[in-house]
Amino acid sequence: MTELLNFLSHYWWLAFPVFGMTMGAVNARVKHREVTARRRHREQLELIRAQGGSAAPAPTGSVALPAPSDGQQRVVAAQDAVTHRWLEYELDATKLISYPAMSDGRQPLTAAFLRAKKVADKLRPTEGETLSAAQLREYRDAVTDYEVAFDVAERDARRVKDAAFTPDERKRLDTAKQLLTVATDQAATPNERQLAYKRVREELDGLILLSDEAVDVLEKKVALELPRGATAPPAATAPGSAG
Repeated sequence: MTELLNFLSHYWWLAFPVFGMTMGAVNARVKHREVTARRRHREQLELIRAQGGSAAPAPTGSVALPAPSDGQQRVVAAQDAVTHRWLEYELDATKLISYPAMSDGRQPLTAAFLRAKKVADKLRPTEGETLSAAQLREYRDAVTDYEVAFDVAERDARRVKDAAFTPDERKRLDTAKQLLTVATDQAATPNERQLAYKRVREELDGLILLSDEAVDVLEKKVALELPRGATAPPAATAPGSAG
């Protein structure tokens, strides 16, 4: 016992590398379990999706692909569903003002989602094309990544909201949101709506970049709210244009 205590008193520093090696082995094992669990969960989700929502357990071997035509249509529909959810942010100015991170490619999670979208779009079959089993598997994996990346980006955008902006910038966003309500309010006069729409664009300038499609949708929405015979104010939104 005395010899052991003497050894420990002289070589106590050996505890640090031994501890580091032990923790490294534990962390590696935990990480391996997490990766395996995620892969198994992903395979189960893919099988459920391929079976049309049936919650049958996944086989222990490789996941069998459905018939190419049926499975391909399901994957295309899944991709379209995610794209539709994304366009709800991309084309809705009110939603974009509330969750600006969804259109900001500088945000890591948004950038990851856009990259996943690009991959899925590239692998998407053209009209009338039937993918091979290997191609369908690759496309399905890409759409799954696309779905997951969007869900993660959306949750984060709803969590942070406008936290990336300064207090003054947040006030401008709030003002733009209020003015947008006026611009599409039938109770307001045409002049009030036109002025409100112009100020919306001014408040958002330098803060949020609306896509051309979003601007087009917004202008059409404002125009629909104007009385019959009145027109939306394109001159107010296009620098240098004449009224």
